[in-house]
Formats: sequence, structure tokens, C-alpha cells
Amino acid sequence: MPEPEWAPLTGFRVAVTSARRADELSTLLRRRGATVTSAAAIEMVPLPDDDELHVHTEALIAEPPDVVIATTGIGLRGWIAAADGWGLAADLTSALSKARIVSRGPKATGALRAAALPEEWSPESESSREVMEYLREGGVDGLRIAVQLHGATADWDPFPEFLDELRAAGAEVVPIRVYRWHPVPRDGAFDALVVGVAEHKFDAVSFTSAPAVAALLMRAAELGVADEVLDALRTDVHAMCVGPVTARPLVRLGVPTSAPERMRLGALARHITDELPLLQSRTITVAGHVLEIRGTCVLVDGVAKDLPPAGMATIRALAHRPGQVVSRGDLLGALPGGGTDTHAVETAVMRLRTALGDKNIVATVVKRGYRLAVDDGAA
Repeated sequence: MPEPEWAPLTGFRVAVTSARRADELSTLLRRRGATVTSAAAIEMVPLPDDDELHVHTEALIAEPPDVVIATTGIGLRGWIAAADGWGLAADLTSALSKARIVSRGPKATGALRAAALPEEWSPESESSREVMEYLREGGVDGLRIAVQLHGATADWDPFPEFLDELRAAGAEVVPIRVYRWHPVPRDGAFDALVVGVAEHKFDAVSFTSAPAVAALLMRAAELGVADEVLDALRTDVHAMCVGPVTARPLVRLGVPTSAPERMRLGALARHITDELPLLQSRTITVAGHVLEIRGTCVLVDGVAKDLPPAGMATIRALAHRPGQVVSRGDLLGALPGGGTDTHAVETAVMRLRTALGDKNIVATVVKRGYRLAVDDGAA
């Protein structure tokens, strides 16, 4: 069979907020045809320079916990590497080996085993909820529990309900923020990305960590576009998250999210590839052609037709009510630039017909406006 002339994400615009492995995710999406804008949402505090982690590490060595909960593989490996730099790696692993160790998923499990710290239990689902249920079944009252967290700032903490629930069950909780972060500087590429989300310039925005979500929401508030960003994420800019922990800050705000079954970067790229065309495209049969309207292009019978902004605005306005007449005034209001001359509509329609390859797709209704020539029954 002949190869299609378009890739699965042709015509879709995806924002990437990752601080780590952003190039890898961007490459995977571009190979699938997406137009990608990448700007890291956060910067990590280097572990060897993290005085808070150093102090907490020494405290755990002095008083080993009863239970350790490992949540991420990279966090656990980084913690032990930082301890090694402080000359404390052997003491740290010795202290942790005295505790019951629960792992949240296979990556954390692999890091534990590499450090000769075998886990007592790990859920197949990689779910924090299952970890909580397991611990509560065995009882945590009076236990000292160290929880390795995957990032925090002074104003934002991951897993707040998880930690609060452990405390409510009687445990003494020692949060270990294995790596901390702060938002990237102002007036850079990330600010432009946030404003782009507010202006609905993307079809999807991807998140690979809850801190990145928090950073985007905080920066939107600083820029005065918090309401616009939330409106975009609740409507036609789809939040694609690597997993439920990453999605949690958005879910709390009533933002629809979707995530792959496996919390992996490749799985996220495949998930976006599979889901975005279902969420953010519209297919109509017009003048004997199958039109699929995407973020920056239209597929006509499976052939991608690149359209300028005026052409995309016109086809979207016509497709909003397929087959019905749209007045020149309404089309003028949909065109970018805020012009007042209806001649701009005639020019946009003429160029749209040329780009689509069949002038019959957009029909003129004399003295009334234009309509898509929707086939009988297709409207």
C-alpha cells in the first residue's frame, strides 16, 4: 500500500513543557508530523547544592525511619549520588536498609535494587493510592515514615493529600524532597508558551511532571492570564500528561486531562498521536471530498493542504455550522487582524478555494455569504 502523504500529527501544534528529555519528546512528536514549541517550565536545584536535602539526609542517618516510600527512580539515584558527594552514601544506604521499603513503581524498584535496597512491596499500577491502602492495611500509627518526593517549592508541594492521610493515620511523616525546583526566569520562551496557551495557539500541551503544571499555572497568574489559560485547557487546548500524579493539579481545577496507561515518555508520545486527532479534528464530507480540519491545515481526501491563518479562520467559521450560510460580516469577524473591509473576506475565500484544490467546496450564496457545499445528509 502507498505511504500516506501526511503523518498522524500533521497540522497539530503541541507545546512541550519538560525540563528533562524535552528534545527526545519533541523529536518523537515532530517525527509524527506535529509542529512543536518547547520551553522548559522549571529549573532544578542541583542536588549537591541542596542544603535542605543535606540536612535531612544527616537527620535520617542519625534516626533511621521505620518505613521508606520511594516514588521515582531518578530521584532515588540522585539522592544517593548526592550523598556520595557528601561522603554519606554508605551511611545513608545503611540507615535505609533497616526500614521497610515500599516502591511506587518499576523505575523506583530498579533504583532500589541497584542500591542493594530490596523493596518489601510495589503496586503493579504504579498508583500512590494503592501504596496508601497497603500501608494502612498493615497499620502506620506511631511509625516514622520517610517519603521521597519528586519536587517542591516553598509554595507548592507534591502529594499533599498523601502526606496528610499518613499523618491522619498516626504516622510521623518525614518528607524528603530529593530534588527541588524553581520556575524559569521571566520574559523568556516559557512566558511566550504560557501566553500561547492563553491565546489558544496550541492544540495540546504536554506535561511530564506535576511541578511543570504548577509552574505553568503560577506563571499564568503572574502574567495576568490565569483565567484565559484555564479556559483554554478546559476547552480546545488539551492537557496531555505522562501520568495521574502529573495530572493531579489540573484535575483539582476541573481541567480535563488524558494520560497513557504506562508512565513513559514514549507512551506519552504515542498517546498524543492516537488521541489528539480524535479530540481536535473535524471531518466533513463536502462536494464529494472528505475534509478533515486540523490545527494548521486541512486534509482533503487524505492530502494535507497548508492554509494561511486567514484561510484556517475562514474554513473553521464555515465548518462551525456545516452547510449553513455564514454572512460576510461574520466571516470578517473571524478573520485575524480585526479589519473592517468585507473585501478581505472575498480575498480569503478565493485563496481558500485555490488552496483546497476545488472551488466547489466553498459555495457562494448571492447577497448572503458563503457556505460549505455539504453533501446531502452529511450536515
